[in-house]
Amino acid sequence: WLAHTKAYVERVTERFGLGHGSMVVEVAANDGYLLQYVKAAGIPCFGVEPTASTAAAAREKGIDIVERFFGVELASELVASGRQADLTAANNVLAHVPDINDFVSGFARLLKPKGVSTFEFPHLLNLVRQNQFDTIYHEHYSYLSLAAVARIFAANGLSVFDVEDLPTHGGSLRVYAQRSDTGVHARTERLAAIEKREADAGIESFAFYDGFQAKAEKVKDDFVAFLIDAKRKGLRVGAYGAAAKGNTLMNFAGIRPDLIPYVVDRAAAKQGKYMPGSRIPIVGEAHLEADRPDIIVILPWNISEEVVRQLDYARGWGAKFVTAVPEMRVS
Repeated sequence: WLAHTKAYVERVTERFGLGHGSMVVEVAANDGYLLQYVKAAGIPCFGVEPTASTAAAAREKGIDIVERFFGVELASELVASGRQADLTAANNVLAHVPDINDFVSGFARLLKPKGVSTFEFPHLLNLVRQNQFDTIYHEHYSYLSLAAVARIFAANGLSVFDVEDLPTHGGSLRVYAQRSDTGVHARTERLAAIEKREADAGIESFAFYDGFQAKAEKVKDDFVAFLIDAKRKGLRVGAYGAAAKGNTLMNFAGIRPDLIPYVVDRAAAKQGKYMPGSRIPIVGEAHLEADRPDIIVILPWNISEEVVRQLDYARGWGAKFVTAVPEMRVS
């Protein structure tokens, strides 16, 4: 993810001519994972981050943070204080915003006349086609297509002029937008191509979503059957990654500690706690090495290749890796 972010900073710096006289703002700046590269390039920047703990982590990296929720009100205050943006970034936050219109309007307000806003978000087309039902959970208010985003932006003072396909989060889009009144960038062929892809799929028709529930039910049934079979055979099972999508799967499938006795996570803040609902303990990686399970269920399937590389040593005792979404896979 950090390599992905660093590459983004390098590309937008070159493409939009960012430098010492520019201003870059990231909304939902988290722990400064992105702005650290902007700062290292000598480009003035600051972040907006409402969560105190992650805001503190960003400040430890030397990044200026406004600890507030973003919207028109905050954007207006920033502009009034002379803090307009040449570039804004907002990654994987659109789905978390209860009032997406106020949120987007804030970017139109914050941008300089020729400024650019970029947004990354999981693509609804992939969510449905690849059966990514476990990304649907309570903290998400929306699941977005390019067509929907373009309409929301147009209603709130932004126009989309470019878009990129990304592999992150099971398939995402990075949208480039500008102020509708003063933007200077022409629409790209990439934008037209993805608009056509969505239209050809019928993404705005009810028929596109037919069978989605049935496919989710099949994943649940196959996953439970696999775990029950493993238990009958006396195989030891552990899981990796106490992620939100994994928690959705576990509760949807009714998994409890009798089938998966623990979930490993490298984040010390999660260890010693439990997966909500399923009450499965979260432990450190040392537990995995001590238990030497026969099966390791990778809950954040979108980074399964990375996890398999990280835990490759488990193959030394014969462990197999399993993902349940978009379908059961054993390797």
